[in-house]
Amino acid sequence: MRWALVKVSLAVTTMVVVAFAVPLGLVIREMARDRAFSNAEREAAVVAPALSITTDRDQLERVVAAAGSDAGMAVHLPAGDGQEALELGRRRAADEDIAAVRTLGRASTTGVPGGSTLLQPVALSTGKIAVVEVYVPESDVTNGVGTAWAVLAAVGVALILGSVAVADRLGVRMVRPAQRLVEGAHDLGEGRLGARVPEEGPSELRLAAVAFNSMADQVVQLLANERELAADLSHRLRTPLTVLRLNTASLGEGPAADQTRTAVEQLEREVDTIIRTAREAKPQTAAAGPGAGCDAAEVVRERMAFWSALAEDEGRKWRVAGADRPVRIPVARADLAAALDALLGNVFRHTAEGTAFAVDVHNGEDAVIVLVSDAGPGIPDPETAMARGRGSGSDGSTGLGLDIVRRLAESTGGDVRIGSSVLGGTEVRIWIQPAGRAPAGSGHRQMRRRRPGRFAVVYNRSRSR
Repeated sequence: MRWALVKVSLAVTTMVVVAFAVPLGLVIREMARDRAFSNAEREAAVVAPALSITTDRDQLERVVAAAGSDAGMAVHLPAGDGQEALELGRRRAADEDIAAVRTLGRASTTGVPGGSTLLQPVALSTGKIAVVEVYVPESDVTNGVGTAWAVLAAVGVALILGSVAVADRLGVRMVRPAQRLVEGAHDLGEGRLGARVPEEGPSELRLAAVAFNSMADQVVQLLANERELAADLSHRLRTPLTVLRLNTASLGEGPAADQTRTAVEQLEREVDTIIRTAREAKPQTAAAGPGAGCDAAEVVRERMAFWSALAEDEGRKWRVAGADRPVRIPVARADLAAALDALLGNVFRHTAEGTAFAVDVHNGEDAVIVLVSDAGPGIPDPETAMARGRGSGSDGSTGLGLDIVRRLAESTGGDVRIGSSVLGGTEVRIWIQPAGRAPAGSGHRQMRRRRPGRFAVVYNRSRSR
């Protein structure tokens, strides 16, 4: 495209320069010729008054000499009244040309070796016609024409080169964004989802770049959502798998019991593999739209009713607090249930039988806080656990349980923190920004323990999220 624009500009500019320069050059040459013959007419006009008064040779020679053109001027006087024909100066014109001027009575020009001559008829007092011949060299006719043509040629070449340079710059300005767009599309087609195009260049290409980047973002979002859906669905299988694994402990000994336990372990490994495969790209979850949400207290009661049966089988003490009144949050019911199942499943998976646990719901003025705590050994390194929740798991963990919880909280502008619980084990705090309350970005909220079993939300304006 770049060279095509240069060629088009070169052709168009050349045609324009030729269209204007050639006629202008011809006009300049014609003007130089007219100027030369106008000077010759003025020289002839100097001699004409003297011819109308006298035909004396000496006087006419002085007049011709005074005109300063004695070398290029000749005077042809006809014979008559006892006088012979008289010629002053050097003759260059032919006899027939002079005779034709006398007969016609008007000036004419004729070509001679080295230039041209102007033949100007002048009426004498005797009624005869004399002819004044003025020689115009070719150098006078072309004087300044070559210089003018050279200037025109230089201007034309400068215009052509300038147009080529401008077309090349414009071509680069158009081609580079187009090339980047092509390269971005090629990279995106090869699976490099981070490929983006700078939004620069002409307005049309800028709009194309904006559309491409938007399309790429949509592709990334769609792929991330698909991976999240696959990962979430796979992770939700962990809840019944945990129940199955724990129930296999009550099967006793025997081939059937061993086969069942082996099958459950293999199924757990397959589910972990599916989750890790689905999490190859970091997912992104959009916040719930207006009007969406659920009653957090109702979901907590429902999930605790599910897990309480297993807790009784293992001799675990449990309690629920703050779930006796409705607590609306902008989170889908299934998402909150999945987050609670992930945390409670971790309690049953990573703590010994008989370990107590609790779920608390705190409905504050500007936040809803869900606490899942246990009396287990705790987490030695909470930061590592949260980091694993943002990536692939290790040590038999997929890392997706905490990631589901984190994404649920961050979708509302909240966050997740891991600490020590009043029960002596681990406490996972989910801070959720309810719809219609204080904006999530207006400050930093922290949990501060007043006394066992009671928490408060602290609003600190000196820090920003």
